[in-house]
Amino acid sequence: MRFAAAALICAFTPACVWASFAEDVHALVAHGDMATADRAVQMARGKVGNNPEVAAALSWLARGALAAKQLDRADAYASETQKMALPLLGMRRIDADPWLPTAVGAAIEVHAGVLAARGEIPEALGYLREQLKTWNGTSLEERISKNINLLNLEGKPAPALEGVSLSSLRGRPVLLFFWAHWCPDCKADVPIIAEVEKKFGPKGLALIGPTRLYGYVAGGDPAPPAAEKQYIEQVRQKYYAPLGKFSEPISAANFQAYGASTTPTVVLIDRAGIVRYYHPGAVTEQELSARVQALLR
Repeated sequence: MRFAAAALICAFTPACVWASFAEDVHALVAHGDMATADRAVQMARGKVGNNPEVAAALSWLARGALAAKQLDRADAYASETQKMALPLLGMRRIDADPWLPTAVGAAIEVHAGVLAARGEIPEALGYLREQLKTWNGTSLEERISKNINLLNLEGKPAPALEGVSLSSLRGRPVLLFFWAHWCPDCKADVPIIAEVEKKFGPKGLALIGPTRLYGYVAGGDPAPPAAEKQYIEQVRQKYYAPLGKFSEPISAANFQAYGASTTPTVVLIDRAGIVRYYHPGAVTEQELSARVQALLR
């Protein structure tokens, strides 16, 4: 954490808030210090008023409360985030601001999570689908789809993939490993995926590694599609060589279909083309192996 908690509470200036405030609130929440994080957000609002980064910081309080299973508090923070963030949009598209997608996306995610935690799964899905219509064509689309899939995808037919025919793989279990060229957690998962592929590939497991273009290469330098594809191949050869020659469809539509706003995202599809495991984020070799083994029985 860059600043001590006392510095967060005592010395907010506009420059300080815009430089690092939301990240420091995130760090406080991650360390379980919700009380200090809450005081920091309230003091920032008193100093600079409502702005997009303060809204993003407030959304971290919502996520922290949900993680702590404080459902009423989480929902209150989510509602407060929405009330702050949406008027700040004005006539802009949400992705024109670096902080508002974080704020609004988290508020949607937390409210749906509260409904689901209360056992109101149909209501959570209905809410998420309405939000998906509202934010169609923005960066929130993948995130909202991810939350729909977390509640609803397992046990359903796998969405089609651009660039790969899943139907041609019927009769074999399929492991989808969604990754991004900039993603350190994806690289950290390579040994796990490689071990699972080594163990179960000879038994029929098919590995597919969907990725997508982000419009930039190393260091965040903007890049046209052709240059970014070359860079993706360089990253693949350097960091993903242990996975061998896996299929690598490059498509934003695949990420939208599977809600892969989190990288890595791991999906297991059974021999009949039904999703049996949907897991945004890192996964252990023990868990993934057990899931694949179950599909091969």
